[in-house]
Amino acid sequence: MDSEDLAESVLIHLDVETLIAGTLKHEKCEISTTRKCYSYIKKRTFATFVASKRVSSSPTDTSPVWQCCDETFSDPSSVHKHVSNLHAEEIEQLTTAALDQMLSQSEEAFQKQEDPNESQSDDPASWIPSTSHLSEEELSKGPGEVLLYYSYCQIRDPKLICSWQSELCSRLHLTGKVRVATEGINGTVGGTKTATKLYIKAMLSHPIFKIMQVEDFKTSEGGAECFSELKVGVYKEIVPMGVDPDTISYRLAGTHLEPEQFHKEVQSLLEDASSKNDTILLDCRNFYESKIGQFKNCLAPDIRKFSYFPDYVEKNLDLFRDKKVLMYCTGGIRCERGSAYLRSKNVCKEVYQLKGGIHKYLEQFPEGFYRGKLFVFDDRYAISFNKDIISDCRYCGAPWDQYQLCSTDFCCQLVLSCSSCRQKGLTACCPVCQAKEQRSSSSPSPGRPHREECECTDSRPRIPNDTL
Repeated sequence: MDSEDLAESVLIHLDVETLIAGTLKHEKCEISTTRKCYSYIKKRTFATFVASKRVSSSPTDTSPVWQCCDETFSDPSSVHKHVSNLHAEEIEQLTTAALDQMLSQSEEAFQKQEDPNESQSDDPASWIPSTSHLSEEELSKGPGEVLLYYSYCQIRDPKLICSWQSELCSRLHLTGKVRVATEGINGTVGGTKTATKLYIKAMLSHPIFKIMQVEDFKTSEGGAECFSELKVGVYKEIVPMGVDPDTISYRLAGTHLEPEQFHKEVQSLLEDASSKNDTILLDCRNFYESKIGQFKNCLAPDIRKFSYFPDYVEKNLDLFRDKKVLMYCTGGIRCERGSAYLRSKNVCKEVYQLKGGIHKYLEQFPEGFYRGKLFVFDDRYAISFNKDIISDCRYCGAPWDQYQLCSTDFCCQLVLSCSSCRQKGLTACCPVCQAKEQRSSSSPSPGRPHREECECTDSRPRIPNDTL
């Protein structure tokens, strides 16, 4: 079978028209987004490709045989491994062709459906739930929680969504941070459980975000006090990787693994010493996050910002060459773009990511393979699911994992200094800042902007060159 016949066979066996109908009918099904469609089509493409290599005389033959590249295979796992290793590029090409045909055929059908961006009102207030049955006290006082969520979806008017989010959060007395872009929304907000419940209801009822489910909102103990204010803004990216979303799209992300699947993969990695040679468990968070909590035997890059991640990948391409990569981050959003960037380099054998991030994993496996605290970007700095302390005090080396800001004026670095050392006045992030603290006055100098780093960061390489 030549390549053109094989491509036609792949498209026929994919039953593209049925796939389109399913996508339109079930907005929340596993293939409801282009990325998930791509993953689904790739699996079907792989199966069709393997089937095309079968040369057994009868479909009912109990001992099938496959032939490919002048080799004969009698075991399904052996032919699957062969195709994965030597025909990955062909599978990608066939998958892309099938996806392009699906999108082309579905364009007219989608146009006939109501565009969620068109169906929304220009008045943000129209999508804010009624709170007339609640008092201000019920909305602002009582048990609280913090929500963490994101959704990749097309937003034609980010400014309108931004206005809606600002008014919605203000009405519900929520604080936090919400990033809006044409590629979607990313937020973490805190308030009373009464308020957060209404917030989720408002999100799920909005035509643009109907693709989301309640499970997409991760919750943890907290409230409005976890944030100093409410910040809602329009950005180029909903997670700042520093790469144009039109260049590296989330649609190219790695395969999602449910927490149960990821747990089994990590377990296999830890139990099978040989798998360590071809599998990388990659933490794509910043160094100060992985410092207080991480998966066992992970590769945790010593980078300070996620925007450094692309440069880290470029500098360490040989590290990932022909490897199976298991990626994870806090809630999953950084893996969406990070895995897409890694896949775009075409060096990895496979790229997987933890669906829902560490947060969802710890909800199911609090005593699993992730040990220590989970860093969060609010005034709590970390939340705990197990009692392990994997980090040390900056000064005395005692077990310690409670971050505080460097006490030096205009330095925004985080420091691990235990109670005993803090009582001794050791409250800065490093000796350089500590010396400044001792020389400076007790009152901060007015009018000077805060800095994100100090002189001590010069001793750390911006982009490390790692080895396994």
